[in-house]
Amino acid sequence: MAAPMMIDVVSDVVCPWCYVGKRRLDRALALRPDVRAGLRWLPFFLDAGVPREGMRRIDYISKKFGTSEKVTPMHQRLIGIGAELGIDFHFEKIEQQPNTLDAHRMIGWAHEAGQAEPVVERLFAMFFTEGADLSDRDVLVEAGRSGGLGAVELRRDLASDRDALFVGRQATAASTAGISGVPFFVFGKKVAVAGAQEVEILSAAMDQALTQSGEPSHAA
Repeated sequence: MAAPMMIDVVSDVVCPWCYVGKRRLDRALALRPDVRAGLRWLPFFLDAGVPREGMRRIDYISKKFGTSEKVTPMHQRLIGIGAELGIDFHFEKIEQQPNTLDAHRMIGWAHEAGQAEPVVERLFAMFFTEGADLSDRDVLVEAGRSGGLGAVELRRDLASDRDALFVGRQATAASTAGISGVPFFVFGKKVAVAGAQEVEILSAAMDQALTQSGEPSHAA
């Protein structure tokens, strides 16, 4: 049996389009039972300037966009798109803009345990539907437990600097490689897709990657 196609997903858990991209990838994979895939979640910092302890969301919005009114149209568009994908966006609940270094560290640990997907999904949901503060270690521990990670070990590791430099280097490598926006998908190390593209485009990228690897490709 052929090895699974590796799909690298460069994203940040405070990026709403990354949440949309994840759900569209989920649907693309569900439509392609012929494709054996392995997902690898790679870190990206949507805004590396956010303090490690986070900052008030209203201050973040004001600093980045000037006024909250400037982001309202985008939020309304995302709410509509999210509803089609089963995402219940509640931007009004978000009071704190987190630094996501710790979230990315935890995703890496979940990946080592083969449980990154449920942790990533929970982090997205906690932030965008519940307004949870991803700078809070209790929140991160709850998300980690959704992937079966132990609470005691998580608290210990989050209180340490474990993998902080490694995650920072990964994020820097993505930027150095020319990735300036997320989500960014790489299928089979051969085909790159930028942005939260439609399901059909993601499925076609799988076919292209299979073709370039010399494996048989099947229409969806």
